[in-house]
Amino acid sequence: MNELGRRALGPLSLILLVSTFWLGYFVTPPDQVQGDLARLLYIHPAVAWVALYVSFGTAAIASAMYLWPRTRSESLDRIAHSAMEVSVFFIAITLITGSIWGRPTWGVWWAWDARLTSSAIFGVFGLGYLALRRANEDREIRARRSAVFCILTAINVPIIHFSVIWWKTLHQGASVFTSNRTLKVHGSMAFTLLLSFVAFTLTFFWFLRTRYRIEVAKDRQGHQKLVASIEQRRNEVPAT
Repeated sequence: MNELGRRALGPLSLILLVSTFWLGYFVTPPDQVQGDLARLLYIHPAVAWVALYVSFGTAAIASAMYLWPRTRSESLDRIAHSAMEVSVFFIAITLITGSIWGRPTWGVWWAWDARLTSSAIFGVFGLGYLALRRANEDREIRARRSAVFCILTAINVPIIHFSVIWWKTLHQGASVFTSNRTLKVHGSMAFTLLLSFVAFTLTFFWFLRTRYRIEVAKDRQGHQKLVASIEQRRNEVPAT
């Protein structure tokens, strides 16, 4: 992506997010069964898509590439760290919007449902990953352990995905496609739903780029402090 594209990523993401909210809440019709409550369809599935597949998928791929000696680099470690932070943010939004949707439909804010529980566990794993990165000051050891932990966390993703099939749960099945892969929504609702996926996916890349730049700046600042400390130490040593 060139510099113009990187600069346009943030404004474009905001425009698409605003368009999604406007279409979802003022243009599309209410659902025949859930009424206006179904407008969360334009937020919750897209946010979950980013949390589980786009953001965490980026972290897992970057972690796997870091563990492979031929592709190992500090940049991949930074990408994995940044993507995992964004994933934790989006999984939190997923759980919040899911609870808001569940309260009027299930009668409770939270239930120990298979998908809800596995999603919450995924969020705990994400927080554990971030805590692990603070547990060791050695950059290489920290990056290697974090990469292994991230890949192990990926085991939970298919459990979340197939939980509504493997177990009898309160959570509804697929919201977009039927079992034979035909669309459940049509017209303006389908367009708005597609727009929401594009908007939140671009927002992820915007967040990822911003978080990556912060990580680079922190590393550069730490290196400058180290150089300054060494130089100060040299100046304190008396000449012989």
